[in-house]
Amino acid sequence: MITLKIFHNKTILVTGHTGFKGSWLSIWLTSLGAKVVGLSDDVPTNPSNFIASKVGELIEDNRIDIRDKKSVEKIIQQCQPDFVFHMAAQALVRSSYESPLDTIEVNSIGSVNILEGLRTLNKQVIAVMITSDKVYDNVEWFWGYRETDRLGGKDPYSASKGMAELVIRAYVESFFNMNDKNVRIGIVRAGNVIGGGDWAIDRIVPDCMRAWSNSEVVNIRNPHATRPWQHVLEPLSGYLALAIDLKNSSQRHGEAYNFGPSAEQDFNVSVLINEMAKYWDKVSWNDTSGSENHLHEAGLLKLNCDKSFNDLHWQSTLNFEETVRMTVEWYKAFYQNEHSSMYNYTIAQISEYMKIAKSKNILWANYD
Repeated sequence: MITLKIFHNKTILVTGHTGFKGSWLSIWLTSLGAKVVGLSDDVPTNPSNFIASKVGELIEDNRIDIRDKKSVEKIIQQCQPDFVFHMAAQALVRSSYESPLDTIEVNSIGSVNILEGLRTLNKQVIAVMITSDKVYDNVEWFWGYRETDRLGGKDPYSASKGMAELVIRAYVESFFNMNDKNVRIGIVRAGNVIGGGDWAIDRIVPDCMRAWSNSEVVNIRNPHATRPWQHVLEPLSGYLALAIDLKNSSQRHGEAYNFGPSAEQDFNVSVLINEMAKYWDKVSWNDTSGSENHLHEAGLLKLNCDKSFNDLHWQSTLNFEETVRMTVEWYKAFYQNEHSSMYNYTIAQISEYMKIAKSKNILWANYD
């Protein structure tokens, strides 16, 4: 049976715990009674959800470069995790053009180091390896990509995530085959995640929040780009559902899963900004798409999530309006409360998310 109670009193290694998604996952897991061990090299931005919600006070906070094989293996040996969520990454496409080698090392070699660490364990462990929706060879068609579609990538970031997937699959076949009952691995792909607490550079929502909180105009590079917008809790709920399934059965071992919103949530950037403006006073933005020398960024990228629904009974919870409202309300609370701790507010949004999921009779949410 799918139940979130499975994480209670379990030791869970979260790599990239200082990042946007990693900090939200760490808070969710600790609220479920898990002992979270974090592994990250640093806090990527200030402010951040990690700092704002004081995540470091809730978990074991280890600062290690994911490329340091010996240190990674040492942490894995010391904590003896029951679950691993590998999220540590250089996660920005535009930054990958500036630092392609670092991007490839962090995203590909970093994944190898986690897998090598898992090989040293003599116990059952469930590992969810997070890659990206950008692993696909995106020809920008209208159909959502399925897990069996061709992998590719036109930028160093996408290529690094595709490389990571090839390595993960090789390790599954070579070292964690079905005869090995100790390690079970799942691969997950998601992208275009928004929500409170993200201050990364060159992302639409953080760019708007930084500018609007200072009554400034925000420049938008590509207002016509279409994305399947989803709240950060959507893919995280999928990661948890897959981890639970892998714990209960080896049937999904080595499988990849997409986690994305329904097709009704595909909107271009200008629609997203106008929806955000409903919850923020005095907004202003400029279309700079014709005035800058832009690096390649996908204009359209969609995921087909039928496999996740069929195998894991997972589906997205929030509609577009709910997604944007919860996102902007988090930032509004942060700036209005003079940067006081956002932990209680973040917990409240997790509770609201679960309540909405249950009200919509979404199956995975009704087994807690």
